[in-house]
Amino acid sequence: MVVDIAGGTFSANEAASITDVPLKEVHRIIDRGLLGSAVEVVDGGRVLQGIGLLALKMAHETRAVLTLAGRRRLVGFLLRQTEAKAARTSCVSVDLASMRDDVQSGLAQLRRARNEVVSDPAVLAGTPCIRGTRIPAHDIAEMLASGDSVESILKDFSWLSASQIELASVYARAYPRRGRPRREPLHQRKQVALSEAVFDDLPAAGS
Repeated sequence: MVVDIAGGTFSANEAASITDVPLKEVHRIIDRGLLGSAVEVVDGGRVLQGIGLLALKMAHETRAVLTLAGRRRLVGFLLRQTEAKAARTSCVSVDLASMRDDVQSGLAQLRRARNEVVSDPAVLAGTPCIRGTRIPAHDIAEMLASGDSVESILKDFSWLSASQIELASVYARAYPRRGRPRREPLHQRKQVALSEAVFDDLPAAGS
């Protein structure tokens, strides 16, 4: 699946999820002005244009071999030559094609996560849950972050798949929970009755 990275805008959290660049590093790269015109301010927040995802990936991957000025020159080249397959300085050649593939893969994964995690006002007051269940995606992500393995989660919630668990984590990284959680994290209440996590006939995404 080829995803066009030229269009759309993305928050810092979405960019971190798509590119696998740590969120703090995303903000650091933006703060240093490395992404130039690929960054916009929308409703008081900074967002990246689609090509900015590739620029972000490149700026991060070359941090150990190029100076700040060198990275800025490479990003400038990319923003002028958005279809380029490689970028070069006097001493470094960067394979943009492979980075572009990585970004496209990250975008496709985020799209799958957004399809797998749904919000319904009738289910837990609209809390984003894994499709077909009453299990909040952020609770599953917190379990993984706390050290639980996918296998251990599957033992407790056998009706989930490994793919759903992975996509819940992707979703939570791109769309972090805001404010104080309404309920205790799922890993603190593993003995939850099955009746609280039964399958629901939820509407399809976008319906």
